[in-house]
Amino acid sequence: MTGPDVDLPGGRDGGEGDAAASALLHALAHRGWTIAVAESLTGGLLVAALVSVPGASSLVRGGVTAYATDLKHHLLGVDDSLLDARGAVDPEVALQMAGGVRDRLGADVGVSTTGVAGPDPQDGQPVGTVFIGIRTPETSVVVPLELHGTRAEIRAETVRRALDEVRART
Repeated sequence: MTGPDVDLPGGRDGGEGDAAASALLHALAHRGWTIAVAESLTGGLLVAALVSVPGASSLVRGGVTAYATDLKHHLLGVDDSLLDARGAVDPEVALQMAGGVRDRLGADVGVSTTGVAGPDPQDGQPVGTVFIGIRTPETSVVVPLELHGTRAEIRAETVRRALDEVRART
């Protein structure tokens, strides 16, 4: 390993989410990269999944839960004209959130979640529309998802997919 050592309990994780978070942190440690998270849809669940892993403090710079649209601009630097024109549930907003949290928290990797968990549509987007933004030193990408299920299921699946998608790019 070239990055910080992460004390991950082999085979004793608390479930699928813990395993995905552990795998991502191992990949980040191998690269010597840190991560920061900007969340709207998931409301802190993603950063909570990461910090539940022992040793995460050496890799996780922090998280910003910008649930209100104006906070996406004020805290993360998302272009306010973009937010006015398209709303918060938009692929470019997700990418700007990821870049903003990466820059503001001084991380190598920024990841963001924005979307509609329900019960009602938002910004002209149906329930289950999700965008995951990812910025690393090597790539910038938005992963669009169309999820189904309850509000809790959509949020949980977004966290799982975000962990997997970031890991695939580290």
